[in-house]
Amino acid sequence: MLAIKDVDPQGADALALLHEASIDARALYPELFSGDRPPATNIPLGERSVYVVAYVNGCPLACGAFRPFDESTAEIRRMYVHRDHRRKGLARAVLEHLEREAARLAYRRLVLETGYKQVSAMRLYESWGFQRVAPFGEYASDPTSVCYERLIHGKSQLHTSSATPTI
Repeated sequence: MLAIKDVDPQGADALALLHEASIDARALYPELFSGDRPPATNIPLGERSVYVVAYVNGCPLACGAFRPFDESTAEIRRMYVHRDHRRKGLARAVLEHLEREAARLAYRRLVLETGYKQVSAMRLYESWGFQRVAPFGEYASDPTSVCYERLIHGKSQLHTSSATPTI
């Protein structure tokens, strides 16, 4: 059974998934990671921020978050599905949940960044209605960054997934 829950980004489940995401990122982009680089960590939640973990039968398998980018825009971050559980609808479920929460918090636009080697992630975002945009903010000078945006207009116009996660 799938359950998506708000969690503390510094809690054990969020940090365990971040650790797994870091392992995958180091394998995909070895040129970007030096051996002495400290492990990634999550900052505490700020106002109008959300961090969720998707649990399947109580096991944390996916996560996602957003934080304010500006007053009307949230930046999607920390999207990750454990490598052994991909292509089962978990990322779509997390993304749908995050978009619903962003609309509830009165955001009108979502932005996000992914890496140029993460083709599956780019396909997911494009299939969800995200449009590619020029790299923004801290990603503007990063040649590995691919950035997207999606306008949201409230609950009535949210993208709804027809697929149920195949867990």
